[in-house]
Amino acid sequence: MTNSIDLLTLRQPDDWHLHLRDGSILKSVLGHTTRVFRRAIVMPNILPPIKTIVAAEAYRQRIIAAIPSKDLFTPLMTAYLTDDFCSKELEDGYNKGVFFAAKLYPANSTTNSSEGVTSIDAIHSLLETMERIDMPLLIHGESTESHIDIFDREAVFIDRCLIPLLSRYPNLRVVLEHITTEQAVRFVEASSSRLAATITPHHLHINRNAMFSGGLRSDFYCLPVAKRERHRLALRRAATSGNPRFFLGTDSAPHLRAAKQSSCGCAGIFNAPYALESYLDVFEAEDALDRLEAFASEFGAAFYGLPLNKSLITLEKCTHTIRSSFQVELEDKCQENLVPFHSGENLRWRVLRKD
Repeated sequence: MTNSIDLLTLRQPDDWHLHLRDGSILKSVLGHTTRVFRRAIVMPNILPPIKTIVAAEAYRQRIIAAIPSKDLFTPLMTAYLTDDFCSKELEDGYNKGVFFAAKLYPANSTTNSSEGVTSIDAIHSLLETMERIDMPLLIHGESTESHIDIFDREAVFIDRCLIPLLSRYPNLRVVLEHITTEQAVRFVEASSSRLAATITPHHLHINRNAMFSGGLRSDFYCLPVAKRERHRLALRRAATSGNPRFFLGTDSAPHLRAAKQSSCGCAGIFNAPYALESYLDVFEAEDALDRLEAFASEFGAAFYGLPLNKSLITLEKCTHTIRSSFQVELEDKCQENLVPFHSGENLRWRVLRKD
């Protein structure tokens, strides 16, 4: 990484947790990722979810077809685990290079997760297979029983599900996705297992007060939800610590405006248009610019056993105001909007070029 007063050049980063949706939304949002990131792990919770090799390959081809011609980008596909997912299908998909990893959604934990896993015991054979073939397991780490407070779901999942899982499958590569609590930070730091965690830009910027500032703010509603201020500060310390167990995963999750502002608004924050700039804002504020490249461009690749990107990206220090929305043209030619994270706010850096 090289840095001057007004320019910052670093190895091109990767996004290790991304939602692209499908159809017109996919075509509208993909360019925001490919202008910055060289690779991304694509989440499988579209409709219908990605549960077969054929479905994963078809989705990958739709993504490739939508990549802007000027950008080089590799989508890394994931399998959506269910109680009845076939172990042979999972192993064949991994060996053929179609499935890069598998995603564990506890049933009804987030968007399009109704077909998710009901218990760890229900997928014992899948986890045994994944450990044997060294296939990464990506976890949405929340316990979803109705009696558990929504702000405690991550901590409860770690105690009741993740600790037993890591004990039973000690050689399994596991990523605890989009962590939100100081308990998760401490657990990942102390773990002797092959465990890592992704951290989103929005959980570094907001605490739970953001959802209720001046009214009910659905644009700041995501799952797992933002927590208390002490948790946000713990995440900022982890992200900027230089610990290779923590790396970039935006969890960018676009929803059309009507879905976000309904009486039962969808969870998800669309941060792809300015994700790298958002992270950079945090690292500069924490006096950790020298650690950004490792967090964004090196630690994730090393965990997944991939080569580092050779291309570079340069940002300039230039305060600019974030757009209020982006327009999407739907299949029926109707127009809808996507509102990005930091809408109407100022950020201090912006992407200048890729080399």
